[in-house]
Amino acid sequence: MKKLYLPLKDSDILDLVAGEQVYLNGVIYTARDAAHKRFVELMERNEQLPFDIKNQTIYYVGPTINSELNKFESAGPTTSSRMDKFTPILLDNGLKGMIGKGFRSDEVKASIVKNKACYFVAIGGAGALLAKCIKKSKLVAFEDLLSEAVYELYVEDFPVFVGIDVNGNDIYK
Repeated sequence: MKKLYLPLKDSDILDLVAGEQVYLNGVIYTARDAAHKRFVELMERNEQLPFDIKNQTIYYVGPTINSELNKFESAGPTTSSRMDKFTPILLDNGLKGMIGKGFRSDEVKASIVKNKACYFVAIGGAGALLAKCIKKSKLVAFEDLLSEAVYELYVEDFPVFVGIDVNGNDIYK
């Protein structure tokens, strides 16, 4: 099993193959539909995103957070296709990895290949187990979105599978 250290570099993902299991270590950012919409709106206005997106990995998750303990209790993936209309512009601006569940559109797959990025798949229904891999969390932006706010997460041995590799090989097709 491979361990990857984030943020991603091209050399980290060029040899990955769709279906391969890897462990992610380092910083990932959470974002779902509403946050993605705001990211694109910020880019359209030439405004800065709440974090430098270059080589980063975004996790499509709406976590359950124990606010008293500031701890993620569940952090399972959400359906990735809901972010598809926003994904190509983020990839064109340097996003390197995405984590979610389910298939991606042909447009997203083409953008993954064009930008030498990678789509990782986390196991749905395993949110409590995945949350145990989150060692630190920090609110970054859009607190008003509640569970869809953007968080910076520090993860250790976060288990994922390569869903679409840099060559466009896709476990769903």
